[in-house]
Amino acid sequence: MYKALDLFDIDQRLIYVRNIFIFSLSLLIIGLVYFQLVKADEYVELASGNRLRMVRILPPRGNIYDASGVPLAVNVRTFDIKGYPMDLRKEEDFERISSLFVRHGIPMTPNGLKESVEKQYVAPYRAVSVATNLTLAQIADLVMDSDFSEALFPSPVWRRIYPGGALVAHVIGYVGEITRDELEDQRDLYYQAGDIIGKNGVEAMYEEDLRGVVGDQVVEVDSRGRRLRDVNYNDPQKGEDVRLTLDLAAQREAARLMEGRRGAIVAMDVNDGSVLAFLSSPTFDPNPLTWGISSKEWDALREDKDKPMMNRVIGGAYPPGSTFKVVTASAVLMEKVANTRSTVFCPGNFQLGPQTFRCWRRSGHGTESLLGAFRDSCDVYFYQMSLKVGIDKLTEWGQELGVGERTGIDLPGESRGVRAGREWKRSRFGESWYQGDTVNYSIGQGFLLMTPMQLARVFAVFANGGRLVTPRLNTDKTPESKKVGVSRENVDFINKSLREVVERGTGRAAGGYGAAVAGKTGTAQNPHGDDHAWFVGYAPASNPRYVAAVLVEGGGSGSSTAGPLAAQMLSYLLEHD
Repeated sequence: MYKALDLFDIDQRLIYVRNIFIFSLSLLIIGLVYFQLVKADEYVELASGNRLRMVRILPPRGNIYDASGVPLAVNVRTFDIKGYPMDLRKEEDFERISSLFVRHGIPMTPNGLKESVEKQYVAPYRAVSVATNLTLAQIADLVMDSDFSEALFPSPVWRRIYPGGALVAHVIGYVGEITRDELEDQRDLYYQAGDIIGKNGVEAMYEEDLRGVVGDQVVEVDSRGRRLRDVNYNDPQKGEDVRLTLDLAAQREAARLMEGRRGAIVAMDVNDGSVLAFLSSPTFDPNPLTWGISSKEWDALREDKDKPMMNRVIGGAYPPGSTFKVVTASAVLMEKVANTRSTVFCPGNFQLGPQTFRCWRRSGHGTESLLGAFRDSCDVYFYQMSLKVGIDKLTEWGQELGVGERTGIDLPGESRGVRAGREWKRSRFGESWYQGDTVNYSIGQGFLLMTPMQLARVFAVFANGGRLVTPRLNTDKTPESKKVGVSRENVDFINKSLREVVERGTGRAAGGYGAAVAGKTGTAQNPHGDDHAWFVGYAPASNPRYVAAVLVEGGGSGSSTAGPLAAQMLSYLLEHD
């Protein structure tokens, strides 16, 4: 009996062992099927990722030249130290690498290095930059160090420099590392963290042309990360060059004229809108911004009371003062509320209800026609005529001449200014428009704001016979213009009046610099200090070629301050045509 029980027990154990064996074999077969068939592609990719490394090769940006072929933005070779995230995973790696760089005079902290690698991370086998903007001497010094890690390697890169420096900063702009917001906004997935992108000016406006096409290199490495062979290489393609209408010599002349002043000078061809001079003063050097400055230096630049980074030519909106009288005169003539012979008596002031509006000449100008009102800049004439025209027609003709509209210049950051009017005031302040607002508006004061570029464009209309041109900087951009609604007869009359201003009127100070100039002075009230000085004019007066707008912040009188600057700018352009 005992023997039978022993045999039964043994059979039961054998069955148990057999079942365990069959179960284990089944698991093994299932695992083999899963890993070798179902997950085969994934693990082949992972294995490839462990032996393949990819380097993204950024192309050199296209160069930017002035009208004569002088380089304004070019590239120089520097070096980055790169590595692969999968080889830089340990805290001790960050400690060792940062210690190496600090030893060679290159500031770096373990935490800063780790954050930089994480920010650039796309895939474990795609290289990231560990240090940037190194010279060949620094690279040689680093790689000769016995502690230089096999996980690191030098890579040549292109960096941007601006030979014109501060002289052309507001036109050219600068490049810098792409931000997180810019990465999220990109539509074509071209960029990755650490890439360089145009931040302002022509660099930003023509980014897609200038940036080129990225190349890449795939290499095979051994288990220790050492290169074995090149697997694939695609050449990067240099970006397209851009040639500007800007004349660097004229730009230098504009800088000389504006030295020590805050304001702007812009000069362009009245027929095709080519911009030859474009200066916002004071300015800044874009080179340090491209290569990297500290947050403290950046804050100091942005908070500077003189606002050197503000582009006053297209981004600064100011009351245009009496330069706006060309718009008021156009409305008066086109609405036929007066003709060229209609006169107004100027006693030096104008009474509107309880309000008194004064002429700049307190003793008055006596009886003035439209031509005389232009010549003498008689405010009372325009006060009275503006009430006959009305604010609605004034704003309509302002819009026709580009007031309150972007000029369309090929630069980012352009302001519309403020055309104002009934609806604007009601939506902005919840108030009605009053006749006193119209009186102020007629002489370029009150709610009205314009940029120097807008005013140059308005005056070009009277220089070229009635076309509103679109300013342009890129020589490849097709010239654009449109016919305005002001009749040729009235355009010619305003042209004649502007010549009279310089020959015998308030703009006489602009007449002694070798060019026959037609133009208008302007002195605009400034709530923050001394009046702004304006002069907008063109030359030669009989057959205009160039228009120039000059603004001097806090410059006082437009006739004595801005007029001579504009005349010298125009004279220079004609002399060096």
